[in-house]
Amino acid sequence: MSGPIPVMERMDAAPRGAAETPALRAPRFAGRVWVGAGFAAVIAVVAAVAAWPIYRSGTFALLVGVGTLVGGGVALLGWWRRWTGWAVAGALALAILVLGVPLAVPSRLGTPEDLMRGLGELASGLVLGWKDLVTVELPVGSYRNLLVPALVVFLVGTCAVLLLAWREDRVAYAAVPVALGMVTFGLFFGRTTVSAPLEIGPVFLYAPVETAVGVTGLVACLLWLAWRTHDERVRALQRAAASSGVRISRRPSAADRRRTALGAGMVAVALALAVAVVPFAARGAEREVLRSAVGPDVDLSAEVSPLSQYRALFADARADDVLFTVEPVVSNGVVDELPERVRLATLDAYDGEVFRSGGDGAVDAGRFVRVPSALDGGEGTPVAARIEIDAWDGIWMPTAGRLEAVAFDGDRAVSLADKFYYNATASAAVQTTGGGFEPGDAFVVRGVEPAAPALADLDAPGSPGGVAAPDSLRTWLDEHAVGSGGPALESAVALLRERGYLSHGLAEGEQEPAWVAALPDYAFQPSASGHSLARVDTMFARLLERETDLNAVASGNYVAAIGDDEQFAVAVALMARELGFPSRVVLGARLTSAEPGLATCEEGACRPQDLTAWTEVQSAAGDWVAIDVTPQYAQSPSLDTTEQRDPENVTEVRPESVEEVVPPDPAQEDSATDRPADDDAGVDLAWLWPVLRMGGIALLVLVLALGPFLIVIGTKAARRRGRRRNGTPSTRIAGGWDEYVDAALDGGRAASRTATRSELAAAFATPAGAALARDADRAVFSHVDLSADEATRYWAAVDAERRALRRERGFWRGALATVSLRSLFRPMAPEPGGRTRFAERGRRRAEPVRPMP
Repeated sequence: MSGPIPVMERMDAAPRGAAETPALRAPRFAGRVWVGAGFAAVIAVVAAVAAWPIYRSGTFALLVGVGTLVGGGVALLGWWRRWTGWAVAGALALAILVLGVPLAVPSRLGTPEDLMRGLGELASGLVLGWKDLVTVELPVGSYRNLLVPALVVFLVGTCAVLLLAWREDRVAYAAVPVALGMVTFGLFFGRTTVSAPLEIGPVFLYAPVETAVGVTGLVACLLWLAWRTHDERVRALQRAAASSGVRISRRPSAADRRRTALGAGMVAVALALAVAVVPFAARGAEREVLRSAVGPDVDLSAEVSPLSQYRALFADARADDVLFTVEPVVSNGVVDELPERVRLATLDAYDGEVFRSGGDGAVDAGRFVRVPSALDGGEGTPVAARIEIDAWDGIWMPTAGRLEAVAFDGDRAVSLADKFYYNATASAAVQTTGGGFEPGDAFVVRGVEPAAPALADLDAPGSPGGVAAPDSLRTWLDEHAVGSGGPALESAVALLRERGYLSHGLAEGEQEPAWVAALPDYAFQPSASGHSLARVDTMFARLLERETDLNAVASGNYVAAIGDDEQFAVAVALMARELGFPSRVVLGARLTSAEPGLATCEEGACRPQDLTAWTEVQSAAGDWVAIDVTPQYAQSPSLDTTEQRDPENVTEVRPESVEEVVPPDPAQEDSATDRPADDDAGVDLAWLWPVLRMGGIALLVLVLALGPFLIVIGTKAARRRGRRRNGTPSTRIAGGWDEYVDAALDGGRAASRTATRSELAAAFATPAGAALARDADRAVFSHVDLSADEATRYWAAVDAERRALRRERGFWRGALATVSLRSLFRPMAPEPGGRTRFAERGRRRAEPVRPMP
C-alpha cells in the first residue's frame, strides 16, 4: 500500500496493548476524569450546604474539606493503580482510622487515654451515629461522635462518586444515585422546618435553601449524564470511524438538535414546577424527615406530676434532708454569677385535675429532646452553678436560666450525658438514666437569665384557651381586677396573696409539724391538698362568702383562702388565662429573694421545705415572666359567721295540699324561625382550603412524576398528527412508513441501519409489513400521483400494525413502548420525493478521509 496512512487507520493498526500506554490514556484522563472530578466537587459542595443546618460549626467545614480531598486522593490513586474494590475499601478504612478522631471526635484529642476513648466512640459512631443523629436537637455541632456520619458521607461518598464516574462501562451511571445520596443526607437527617422565605420585590420564594439544594443537585446530575452520554456516543463513533476509515463530522445533526431541545424542554418544565409551584403549594406544611418519624423527644405527659407530690415534701421525715446543693463556679479566676432561681419542672398542660408537662392542652409545643453540648441561650445575664445531688431522686433535673451548656461529673457522667433531655421552650430538663438521679451525681450548668419586664408593663397576647376556670374565680376576678392586661393581673395576684393563708397540711397532729415550727408566730389552719378545679373553686367560694360576712366587713379581715403554693400557683395560672395570658406552673427553688418571707435555699443547700411553685405568664412579646404566689401567714383567717336570730313566725315551707304539676312533653321545634342565629351564618367552608391544598400538592407530585412521560407521549402524538395530515399523499404515505418503523423500534424490534424497507418489513415480521413497504417504495420512488383516499387507507393499515405490535408484548411492555425514546432519537421524515433509505437516518455525515500530505 503506497501513500500516507490515514490517521484513523493508524489508530486501528495499533497493537492490542496500545490502549494501556500513557499516550492513549491521557485523553481519557483529560476528559472523563476532569469532568467526573468537577461533578464530584459540585456534589460535595451541595451536600455540605444541605448538611450545614445539622452541624453549624467550623469543625464540620474542616471535615468536609479534608474528607473530600482525602476521598478524592484515594479515588485517584485507586483508579491510576487499578486497585480492586477491596484495596480501595482498605485505604478508606485506614483513612477513617487516622482522620476519625481529629475530624469526627475532636473532643477526644489529648492524652493517650482520651485518644483510645475517641477510637471507641469512632467505632460506635460508624454503627450508631446515624440513629443518634436523629435523636439530638439541632444543631449538634461537634457533640460527642455525631460527626462520624458526615465523615463517612464526604470521605467514602466522594471516593465512590469519582470511581464510578471514571468507569468506562454502564456501571458509571451508578454515580448519580450515590451523589444524590450525599445530597439527601443533609435533607433527611436535617431539621423539620424549611428555611425562611426569600423576598425579591413582589415575589416570595418559599424554602429557598432547600429548593436551591435540590435543583442544583438535580441539574448537576443531569448535566453529567448528558455529557457522559455524549462522550460515549462520540467514542463509539470514533471507534467506528477507526474501523471504517472515514472521518466523522463534528457538526451536530438534526437528531442531535432534537435530543438537545427535548431534553432541555423536559428539564425546564420540571425545574419550573419544582421551583415555582411545589414550594408555594407546600408552604405551611410540616416537613417530614427522619427525626420526625423517629421522634427524638421523650413524652412526659404520662409521668406523675411533681406538683401532685408537693405536699409530701413537707413531711417531718424529710425535713432535714438536703435534696441538692448549688455552688458557685469559678472560671478563669472569676466567680460566675449564680442564678436567682433553680428550675426543676415546668408544667404547661392542665386538664382540670392535674398540672403536668406536655400532652393535650399544653401551652407551647416544646419537646424534651437530646441536645448537643452547647445551645444558644439568647440575650441576658450569664449564670453558672455546680449542682450536686443528694436526696433528690426522680427524673426532674435542676437547671439555671436558659441552658447554654451542661457538663456532668462523677462515675455516671457518660450515662447521664447520654440520657439528658432538654426542653428549650420550657427551659426545663430531665434525666432518664436508671430512673433518674442518684446521690453523688453532679454537673455544671451554664445558662442565661433574660431580663424580665415588670408584670404591670405586660400586654396580654390573647386567650390561650384550655380548661374553663370555675365560676367563683371569674366572679371574684370581675369584682377585683383593676384595668386589663398586666396591671389587672398584678392587682389580682397581690389581693389573692393578701387574702390567702399559708398551710401545708390537713391536720396538725399531736406534735407540731416541722414546717409549722419553721414559721414564726404561725397559727395553724388546715388545708386539703390537690389543685383540681373543685379545689380552686372552694378557695374562691370562701373568698366570696367572706366578703359578704358582716364580721369581716367590721374587722377588715377578708382572709379566707387557705392553701400553699400548689393551689395558689394554679389559681394564678387560671386567672392569667382569664385575662388573656398564656400561663404555666413551675416547680423549683429560690436561691435569693427580694421579698421577705419567701423560702430560699440557705447557703445553697436546698431542702424539701425550700422548694416552691410559682406561675409564669407570657407577654405579647413572647417573654415569660415569673410571678411569686406564696400566700401570707401573718394574719390568720377568722371564719366565724354573723349570728342571726331565727324568725318568730314559722314559715310554712309547703302547703297542706300540693297539686303535682306534670311538665308538658317537649315539642319538636321544626320551624326555621326558631333556630339559633348561628345556623343562619352560612355553610362552613373552613375545611375546603386544606383539602384543596393537599389535593393540589398531590396533583403536582403526580405531574412531576408523570410529566416526562406525558411530554414524550405528547411529542409522539404531535409527530404522528403531522405525518398523517401534512404534505402530499405521497409524503403522508412515507410518513406512515416512518410511523410503522418507529412503532417497531419502540416495541423492541432491532433494525439494521443498512436495510431497505422490504428488508425491514421482513425483519419486523408483521402481517402487513411487506405490503406497507411496497406501497411506501411506490409512493417515494414512482412518479404516479396518489389520491388522498390511498393515503388514508395506508394510515389505517399502519394503525392496525401499531396496535398489533403493542398488544403482542402485553399491557406493561406496551405501556413502556408508548413512552420509549428510541424512535425520538431519529431525524424527521425525508423531504417529499427524496430518495433515501433507513440506513441513512440517525447517522452523522461521513466524509472520506483525506490522504495525509
